[in-house]
Amino acid sequence: MKVAIVGAGIAGLSCAVRLQQNGCVVTLFDKGRGAGGRIATRRIDTPVGEVAFDHGAQYLTMRDPAFSAAMHAWKAAGVVARWPAAGADAWVGTPGMNAIVKHLAVQTDVRWNCRVTELRRTATGWVVDPDATGVTFDAAVVATPAEQAVPLLAPHDAAMANAALACRSAPCWTAMFAFDTPLAIPHDVLKDIGIIGWAARNSAKPGRDGPESWVVQATPDWSSAHLEEPVETVVDQLQAALAALSPAGLPMPIVRTAHRWRYARTAGTDLGSLWNAAERIGAAGDWLLAPRIESAWLSGRTLAEQILGHTQHAI
Repeated sequence: MKVAIVGAGIAGLSCAVRLQQNGCVVTLFDKGRGAGGRIATRRIDTPVGEVAFDHGAQYLTMRDPAFSAAMHAWKAAGVVARWPAAGADAWVGTPGMNAIVKHLAVQTDVRWNCRVTELRRTATGWVVDPDATGVTFDAAVVATPAEQAVPLLAPHDAAMANAALACRSAPCWTAMFAFDTPLAIPHDVLKDIGIIGWAARNSAKPGRDGPESWVVQATPDWSSAHLEEPVETVVDQLQAALAALSPAGLPMPIVRTAHRWRYARTAGTDLGSLWNAAERIGAAGDWLLAPRIESAWLSGRTLAEQILGHTQHAI
């Protein structure tokens, strides 16, 4: 069975790996240049060495037994480690958060730099546009944020599209700063202080090296109110907010930049995953459960089980 998956984040990769375990041939399509998505790590060269920023998801936790088993396998592979500063149950990817996605992506066939604009249903199966290979797939999966899933699902399953349309994501402005000296801030994690929803000394996470680096994420309300402001204006305000938390102020940053996440944190639903057996199209993602990495992984795995169950029943 050939399956096309749009989106090579945790949900899409989890679905792909499980399908492959049962003999399916899976191809993932992702608009990004490489593994990461919202579990992203940005690396920047500086005069004092390369600096890394986990500017998307900051850490992950595990509750479900199946996800716990996956996490312990990732730990054995050196892909994750505990990060007590964020909580007793907090883990991070090593040496960057995107290590988790990279670990899964190398086990699959991912077409990077491929922005899918349409899924077409033909008499012989599903066609992904644009895809120059001309492959026809037996099933299609949309594993993107809800807002991006709507136009792909709408022509084929109105109920799925409406479910995605009803689940809105909050934006998040994220600033990244690096310094050639440590900041006089005693804690590695700061939460809910003024316009700062989260700030973390990224260089203090396990497996990191390089100069002092900080990731500062604005609150959802502030991000929404300032969503269209210039990057420089946003960086200035988040830098000022961080400076106010340092008793000695801030030295001149050697790196200062920002990233605007339009679809950062989903409200979540209790749907788990969506599958139309008649049309052989489905959807997976954290928006179908809860705003956690674990939820995205579980949604993808659940959808894979639905697809496999339908295939076995059909046989």
